[in-house]
Amino acid sequence: MAGQKYLIDGIPHDRAFQAILDSLDEGVVTLSDAGNVVGINRAACEILEVDRSDALERGCLYLMGEEVCAQGSVVRQSIADRKPIQHLEADVHTRSGQQKVLDVRTRILRDDAGSAHGGLILFRDVSELVQLRRDLQQRYRLHNVIGKSKAMREVFTLVEQVADADATVLIEGETGTGKELVARAIHHLSPRAAGPFVAINCSALPESLLESELFGHVKGAFTGATRDKIGRFEAAAGGTIFLDEIGDVSHAIQVKLLRVLQERTIERVGAETSTPVDIRVISATNHPLAELVQRGSFRQDLLYRLRVVPIQLPPLRARRADILLLAQHFIEHFRSTTGWQIDGLDAKASTLLVDHTWPGNVRELENAIEYAFVKARQGAIGRTHLPPEITEQVTAIALHPHAAGTPGPSKRERLSRESVSKELTETGWNISKAARRLGVSRTTLYKRITEYGLTEPHP
Repeated sequence: MAGQKYLIDGIPHDRAFQAILDSLDEGVVTLSDAGNVVGINRAACEILEVDRSDALERGCLYLMGEEVCAQGSVVRQSIADRKPIQHLEADVHTRSGQQKVLDVRTRILRDDAGSAHGGLILFRDVSELVQLRRDLQQRYRLHNVIGKSKAMREVFTLVEQVADADATVLIEGETGTGKELVARAIHHLSPRAAGPFVAINCSALPESLLESELFGHVKGAFTGATRDKIGRFEAAAGGTIFLDEIGDVSHAIQVKLLRVLQERTIERVGAETSTPVDIRVISATNHPLAELVQRGSFRQDLLYRLRVVPIQLPPLRARRADILLLAQHFIEHFRSTTGWQIDGLDAKASTLLVDHTWPGNVRELENAIEYAFVKARQGAIGRTHLPPEITEQVTAIALHPHAAGTPGPSKRERLSRESVSKELTETGWNISKAARRLGVSRTTLYKRITEYGLTEPHP
């Protein structure tokens, strides 16, 4: 085979091509028809934690295990049958004993005459992606609220505790933090789950319309009231009403809401009698109501009625361990709605997302992923696919903390037990991000974790 040129889907391949293969981030292993390893690139050596010479000497089974390399396996059979595969998730064990999940493809090697001679196994390490998927399906989801950070685990605990009670709940947090999702989670986990969940944005309507929307009206109550109409409180009977942006309602509406909470009755606009309502009230605001009380724009007695159980939602910048988990959730969502085969985020895009300040919180992250989908369409989302407000805020110093000439800590200092533990904690035990911040490979970081006896805390 030496000196011959082959075609990989029509592309010439010879020894000089090794430098190009070594520049790829994707692992590439060249197999003969007999299953012998006749070539391996730099990325494959790093992913599988092997030396090139050792890989060439030991063979495919040693390199990637039986699932990939056993005689009759899907991968070997695709090369034998000259039928490339486009996507296969395979579990492999590296030389350090670490289990990884690889996304595997195959290509057929052909010489100048078009005759087949073995093939290529191309693969990416998707272990983190698969773990994110599993996390989304299992540990880190409460109804449609997603998070694994300490702050969100505390929110989950409070939601579960308050769900089976009928207490009034006030959810406070910045715009875009997911207040309505938390309200829906409380409702769906509660004994009222079979009843309706009725939401209204109190800031979206003027006072005259808001009163009618909330409490309903009788025929002739005002010009245009040609028939009786029930309000949102009556529509929510037996279930939950969610009053979003409660801090924006007028004093007149505040008085009526206070009566509803005290007496559990409402009066339709223009009616002379009261109507009892069996509802649970959850409200939300992006303006701390205690501050509005101090300014005189919100009733203190209503605040006490609304805030029997307060829930404070943290901004996304305070829960960075959740960013990639949420990003993967949105990737899965948009992939299912668009049909575009986006695999996930590459390392640079992941870093940019984690380092962004997210003034628009989770809603901004969702929009950023949708923007990236439109630009990428397939493959992995990279830096060039992200919105300008995310990529342009990153300076050269932000990307390379010591590029300005200030000497950084030595490798020994960076890999001390205290430094490793600190980075793992701050990144929520995201091995890839912690390794990038420490300036070492994941393999090196895993060795230090084992050496120091560090273990990830249970949620």
